[in-house]
Amino acid sequence: MDVRSQVSMVFHLDKCIGCHTCSIACKNVWTDRKGTEYMWWNNVETKPGTGYPTKWEDQEEYRGGWELIDGKLRLKSTGKARIVPNIFHNPSQPSMDDYYEPWTYRYEDLFNAPEGDDQPTAVPISKVTGELIDIEAGPNWDDDLGGSEIYAKNDPNMASLTPEQQSQMMAIERLVFFYLPRICNHCLNPSCVASCPSGALYKRGEDGIVLIDQNVCRAWRSCIAACPYKKTYFNWNAGKSEKCILCFPRLETGQAPACFHSCVGRIRYLGVLLYDADKIEDVASRKDEELIDAHRDMVLDPHDPAVIAGARANGIHDSVVESAQNSPVYKFVKDWKIALPPHVEYRTLPMLFYVPPLLPVMSQRNGDTIESVSEDLFHAFDQARAPLEYLGNLLGGGNTGKVSYALRKQMAVRLWRRAVTVGDITKEAAEAALREADCTPEEADEIFKLSTTATFDDRFVIPPMHREEAIEMMKDTDDHRRETGFGFLTGPRRGS
Repeated sequence: MDVRSQVSMVFHLDKCIGCHTCSIACKNVWTDRKGTEYMWWNNVETKPGTGYPTKWEDQEEYRGGWELIDGKLRLKSTGKARIVPNIFHNPSQPSMDDYYEPWTYRYEDLFNAPEGDDQPTAVPISKVTGELIDIEAGPNWDDDLGGSEIYAKNDPNMASLTPEQQSQMMAIERLVFFYLPRICNHCLNPSCVASCPSGALYKRGEDGIVLIDQNVCRAWRSCIAACPYKKTYFNWNAGKSEKCILCFPRLETGQAPACFHSCVGRIRYLGVLLYDADKIEDVASRKDEELIDAHRDMVLDPHDPAVIAGARANGIHDSVVESAQNSPVYKFVKDWKIALPPHVEYRTLPMLFYVPPLLPVMSQRNGDTIESVSEDLFHAFDQARAPLEYLGNLLGGGNTGKVSYALRKQMAVRLWRRAVTVGDITKEAAEAALREADCTPEEADEIFKLSTTATFDDRFVIPPMHREEAIEMMKDTDDHRRETGFGFLTGPRRGS
């Protein structure tokens, strides 16, 4: 058992209001430089929809993640024999059209316009060419357009739905959408790291954050094609790849990442998980239907004495183990099993998990009352406006059972709280719902508290980084302190 620690995240989709505050916070902090105009390390998509970059989930086109060939893992996008022919061009890399051409406005037209009868207009101009631009796309171009023929119909998650289900989702009475915030998943088996010929990408040993060494990056751009979530970008000005760094300078000082801190809906949770690194290859090689359970099994119980001893043997500080014991992510993922990884079939083993949304159930008006299609204790999730198969493709690796389990438990918690606070549902009926959802009243109260009334400290259990110990392995800590903040101090070097 090789015990390691990983900073991990949970996004509660049932609470996201699509305000994009997280995106703007990240943009203002990290990607307001030349060459990063089109980058959104954090973006919020409307689902069903094509997302950003367009149809990023279509791995037949983008070739991201891993695939199993004769039981062995292999990168879809590249390999030793395939890197040389594509040395100057990667056919699986998204183009500018797949993202969008960034633009600004010629604001001087507002201030310098001559006197006239019409209100002056600031015309859009390209940030790439400086010329006038006809805006045709943006980072959230299909925002709030769930169910539309133009965008939702082209969502890759719709491909496996039956023609009847697809046509039903386009019917006006079934239109539905929800929001999907996305950042780098800081995966346990990151294909971006494996694809880099220069070795510029790496996972930090102390917390698992995936970073790019700008000194080593040689602009191969293999990482962009290899990441199935398309969360690695190329800075055309610097000639280097860039990606979400999980605001590690903030984490090192005990602060939550900017997108987490600014979240209006309080949908974001951050904590540390302990996992068994010896299982990575075995888990990533499982069949699609086994991946979610195997992924969960990798996560170790931080209260287990054997795990604690293994963590100490690997140099993991007791304070990090204590943070793992209080981690909200562990509760959502391992204890309650209501948070699921996105597209686990890509086999990168993402460490960002989502609590699926309780989407509206089909209903109709009958006089002055609204009647649902199901009068059962549990709504029939297979009759929801968005088919369960859709959520299964997005969050279950095609396994609708895992999504159904999470939704049933969430519904049971709602019924329990309704019985406790309103009283229009009997305690007996609510307890029966809890039993059917594999939940207890005590667990339901814990889920309710962490989902609704949790404090800042409850949602963000940030482990001490102990950076001084990591730096001591490479250089004198005093020299590092004096060098901090002065940019590149060494010339570019080849990665190992």
